[in-house]
Amino acid sequence: MTTTPSGHLVNTIGQDEVAAKKVVVLVSGGGSNFAALLAAHGEPSYGARIVAVITDNPHAGALTIADEEKIPSVIVDPKDFATRAEWNVALAEAVRVFQPDLVVSAGFMRILGKNFLDSFAGKTINTHPALLPSFPGAHGVRDALAYGVKITGCTLHVVDEGTDTGPIIAQAVVAVEPADTEETLHERIKEKERELIVTWVSKLARYGFTVEGRTVALKNNV
Repeated sequence: MTTTPSGHLVNTIGQDEVAAKKVVVLVSGGGSNFAALLAAHGEPSYGARIVAVITDNPHAGALTIADEEKIPSVIVDPKDFATRAEWNVALAEAVRVFQPDLVVSAGFMRILGKNFLDSFAGKTINTHPALLPSFPGAHGVRDALAYGVKITGCTLHVVDEGTDTGPIIAQAVVAVEPADTEETLHERIKEKERELIVTWVSKLARYGFTVEGRTVALKNNV
């Protein structure tokens, strides 16, 4: 890793230009969605290539995956900034370095503010472990289970300034079993979430997409 002028730690290994659409992944934890995308992005037909992972957590497991796969990684730790707005500006600067076509928030446990979204509006997407608009926020699995729903799932959506309020791209359904705990249910949701994100990042990259009101559509009616 090296240090940028703004003080961020950056792993500069493997910063090769790619012909496919460039994707930056935002992650806070272990990076299972990040790993799933990496497993797919090497196929020429996939249409997207992960050019960097950026995290708010210096101890994120995704950093180990990035090192192993020689993917550039950046740490933008909120503790290094006086305000959330300053952190959002720094996060946008870190992402902008890689000039992505698409920004994927995959298990990123921070709200992206106006400073960030002004830079990447309409091309930042997020995964959420519930069927939005039901159960937004940090505890979607817990809240759905507590409510007693019989089905839940995951949602891929365009990020706006609200909390999990952006236009929906795609959803996948997961049945709730009588013996489910938050942990067992979340594990099954994660499986569907990985399938959803891998499939749709490829589609969004290959075809492009439009957002009109609350409708997200692939271009050329594909």
